[in-house]
Amino acid sequence: MTSHLDATRESYDTVAEDYATRVGRLFDQEPISRAMLAAFAEQVRGPVADVGCGPGHVTAHLASLGLDVTGVDLSPKMIEVARRRYPDQRFSVGSMTALDLPDGELGGLVAWWSIFHLPPDVLPEVFAEFRRTLAPGGRLLVGFHVGDERLSPETAYGHPVSYDAYLLDPGVVAVLLGDAGFEVTARLTMEGRKWPQACLSARAV
Repeated sequence: MTSHLDATRESYDTVAEDYATRVGRLFDQEPISRAMLAAFAEQVRGPVADVGCGPGHVTAHLASLGLDVTGVDLSPKMIEVARRRYPDQRFSVGSMTALDLPDGELGGLVAWWSIFHLPPDVLPEVFAEFRRTLAPGGRLLVGFHVGDERLSPETAYGHPVSYDAYLLDPGVVAVLLGDAGFEVTARLTMEGRKWPQACLSARAV
């Protein structure tokens, strides 16, 4: 496992409990974001992966919209929290850089603010992996923070962390998705609490 993945996994193992409490509350206050998830759910046919699922709140929300969804996260502690909070849902430990899924298995994939810690030069590899797992016509929904900056916080959610985080240009992300075999079908930008936010919806071609 490469160093950025090690740092991300170890940091989220550390913050998992406090992260789950805070992020779940924030999600409940984001009707526009949930509307993007609802639109995604209407378009999907087949199983869905929530990649970088964290404590499982988005996985559970997608299931409540009628989707056959599995949550995947790099952090074993996050998966432990997710399984405890949502015992009726499926969760597994895994990396979005190498998903343990057959080619064309999925009808949909969600990466909900989970590409935040990927160095930009890794994004083409990850988007190619997303495309590999999706059937033709499969739907992708990606959410991320907007900007052009590398962040290196020393603490988060009341704990020391060692990860880097990256703000991304939606136009650049759209180009990378196109290069990976996706057609971007919708874009949403929002003002965020710290940084602007973007959601991109795409179809596997």
